[in-house]
Amino acid sequence: MDRSRSLAFLTAAALILPGLTALSSAARAADADLARNGGFESGLDGWTCTAGTAVNSPVRSGASALQATPAGSDNARCAQTVTVKPDSQYTLSGYVRGAYVYLGASGTGTTDVSAWTQSAPSWQQLSTTFRTGPSTTRVTIYTHGWYGTGAYQADDISLVGPGVDAGQPPAAPTGLRTGAIAATSIALSWSPVAGATGYAVYRNGTKVQTATGTSATVGGLTPSTAYSFQVAAVNDAGESAKSATVTATTIAGPSGPGTDLPAHALVGYLHASFANGSGYTRMADVPDSWDVIDLAFGEPTSVTSGDIRFDRCPVAECPNVESDADFKAAIKAKQAAGKKVLISIGGQNGQVQLTTTAARDTFVTSVSKIIDEYGLDGLDIDFEGHSLSLNADDTDFKNPKTPVIVNLIAALKTLKAKYGDDFVLTMAPETFFVQLGYQYYGTGQWGGQDPRAGAYLPVIHALRDDLTLLHVQDYNSGPIMGLDNQYHSMGGADFHIAMTDMLLTGFPVAGNANNVFPPLRPDQVAIGMPASTNAGNGHVPPAEVTKTLDCLTKKTNCGSYATHGTWPALRGLMTWSINWDRYSNWEFQRAFDGYFG
Repeated sequence: MDRSRSLAFLTAAALILPGLTALSSAARAADADLARNGGFESGLDGWTCTAGTAVNSPVRSGASALQATPAGSDNARCAQTVTVKPDSQYTLSGYVRGAYVYLGASGTGTTDVSAWTQSAPSWQQLSTTFRTGPSTTRVTIYTHGWYGTGAYQADDISLVGPGVDAGQPPAAPTGLRTGAIAATSIALSWSPVAGATGYAVYRNGTKVQTATGTSATVGGLTPSTAYSFQVAAVNDAGESAKSATVTATTIAGPSGPGTDLPAHALVGYLHASFANGSGYTRMADVPDSWDVIDLAFGEPTSVTSGDIRFDRCPVAECPNVESDADFKAAIKAKQAAGKKVLISIGGQNGQVQLTTTAARDTFVTSVSKIIDEYGLDGLDIDFEGHSLSLNADDTDFKNPKTPVIVNLIAALKTLKAKYGDDFVLTMAPETFFVQLGYQYYGTGQWGGQDPRAGAYLPVIHALRDDLTLLHVQDYNSGPIMGLDNQYHSMGGADFHIAMTDMLLTGFPVAGNANNVFPPLRPDQVAIGMPASTNAGNGHVPPAEVTKTLDCLTKKTNCGSYATHGTWPALRGLMTWSINWDRYSNWEFQRAFDGYFG
């Protein structure tokens, strides 16, 4: 969040260009074309595209071709994974039009290859060859354009080489049964299936995770709620039919830290250490509608010191600022009325990198001092900019290696242990650090991506049992791909619905179905929105706020995005900021009160 408005969205870095290869000779006549729907006559069937559609003109042959337009941080990549023989020669070719068009193969087990053209005003053939590794059985072929260079077309893509009989999908699993049932998780197990290489787990008809063995625990559930489960077996030939359904109801229990919050909470940031165009608002003047008040901001003495300081706004900048004594008295009055007051660390100017264990320990000590001095209820983590970044070898969000990530997790767990179960912990990451992880995570398998992509995921995951609220900033954001594999942009309910559905459904990280970020409980999730057009890009009027809440909590009034569930226990809304909402005659607060009462 910005002192003047809010943080601008961070631009995702481009992927490294694959190496160029020479054109190959024609494949042997006995070889087969293994590419599925290479002429796009069946639309995008068989292809996974970040942006693209089948068009009737221009085409090279047949009735259709691919057309895709790179935009922002997306190069409009279309790809499919093909079953191949190990230690075999393959020729990839296709026809393209446009500026900077690429055709390539990855996961070859030897040297990944690509061919490209800088300019193809008419159809131009690209071709390259590769040999699979001694144990390679699957290769991904792809085409893409380049950033900011306009639309490209592709047609008649083929992968010619030794064919493979993929066989048949395995039989449906049997013996599905429930094990330990808790308030927020249910354990499942089933009988092994011959020929299966893995299993897909479905909750209420939606695939939520995968497993390599014959058991799984589905988390992120709501207490006292009934769920249905099925399992399918998977191999290279595809997925089996689903098993018989089992049902189970989670037990009653506390919904996690911060359970004394109201069922639906309104969260807002209070400019406590600075002034801007919205003006200074005294703590005592914050209306009772605000359930969680985040003091903005605690900032470090230097980026890597871990030494966090909170300075009240000076009189010269905020002429109506109250005294420290009145400020502390007002905090106590809010708490007596059931409100939570937190110190928010970070913001635009507060870059925090806990690169060492010494910085970690200093962070714990200095944050504790602020909490104790003002009698606060907890901590909000609003790390932005370059605070969180993943090392190149850090590829698994469940087992992070990067010091700034590991040390932050340790520091927050220490604070939680120090203050106990009543400690309120919230986080306010940008979409770049969370939902973008569906496509990109860190530098990526081949390097070249922005190392900050998805970097909040390991922190959220490690602290999900201690986390009171996650309120992602659904503003100042570029287009983000949702679970429908379509890009969604700010400006309406659709963006908030898609981004929130990802948190409540879970999603594979960097497209890896075997590495799924589990869903959060709905009581842990609030939706971050700007309070007004002055507060940040992405503001939506109250009618769009109502549409968002209707769709997510009632599955009514939805737009083009189809959610994967209904979550009446969704905790509420967060906004930047209380000051900006006061400036706009409390429009955001009134929309919340009007909806939830």
